[in-house]
Amino acid sequence: MRGKFLSVLAGGILAVSVASAWAQSSVTVEHSDRLIDSYRAYIGHDDLFNSKGVRLTQPWQIIRQDRANFYLYGIRDRDDEPDTFFADANNRQALEIMLRNGNMTGEAARMIIRGDVWIDVEIYGRGSSGRWINVTVRD
Repeated sequence: MRGKFLSVLAGGILAVSVASAWAQSSVTVEHSDRLIDSYRAYIGHDDLFNSKGVRLTQPWQIIRQDRANFYLYGIRDRDDEPDTFFADANNRQALEIMLRNGNMTGEAARMIIRGDVWIDVEIYGRGSSGRWINVTVRD
């Protein structure tokens, strides 16, 4: 699969809110949304397991764990990039909802579950309110 790019678009989601004093995490899709943040991350071995050591089986769990590892546990793969949006735990919870309710090809899901893959994540919304994400998966 070298050089093959797969796009994962999480959209078409009904409004879901996560309350936070510091960040609003409403999940809806509108054409006026703008790119508010982006990052690149490597999905490595540590991202495939939760903090209790249980193997994660869903792509949204693994992507969320990657951000928790980066911000909460200080576990970072070489060249993982920071982002400002998912630094907030409430926004990481919104990531889970966006991916779980979004569209993802079976091939992209398998690549993330397998690990050893790069992802580029673009976060769209208005201001600090994230509404949907686009994930590009590269092997």
